[in-house]
Amino acid sequence: MLDEFLLENLKNIRENCGLKQKDIAQILNISRPNYTRWETRAEIIPLKKLNELCNYFQVDMDYIIGLKSKPKKMSDNNVLDKNLIGENLRNLRKKYHLTQQKLATMLHTTHSVISAYENGKNLILTAFLIQICKEYHESMDQICNRK
Repeated sequence: MLDEFLLENLKNIRENCGLKQKDIAQILNISRPNYTRWETRAEIIPLKKLNELCNYFQVDMDYIIGLKSKPKKMSDNNVLDKNLIGENLRNLRKKYHLTQQKLATMLHTTHSVISAYENGKNLILTAFLIQICKEYHESMDQICNRK
């Protein structure tokens, strides 16, 4: 379950720039109803679209997802690299002495899903990354190599 910060930060950053939901939808090349579902927490924004949104506003993911209360100015050209993110996930897991199975259990998924993330075959789901960051007090921006 996502907390209220995700909803408020998405909405606040959009409104502070004087943009409507349809404007953000156009920027992200999605439908307005799709964006609305993210703002209302009916769905979780995919990591690639979260990165695009953060690049557009030049803010950190940690602020948008509610790990921080104030935004940090970031570059507008951050690109997500599945292999690098996977390596960072593996290092984080080892830092906390977790097996892939233990992390999978925490996230209510399978060992093979964690393996696919760590090997760069799949980009981690935003919900899983948020859960990891909140549980272990880690930065989503650092895991995703955003600067």
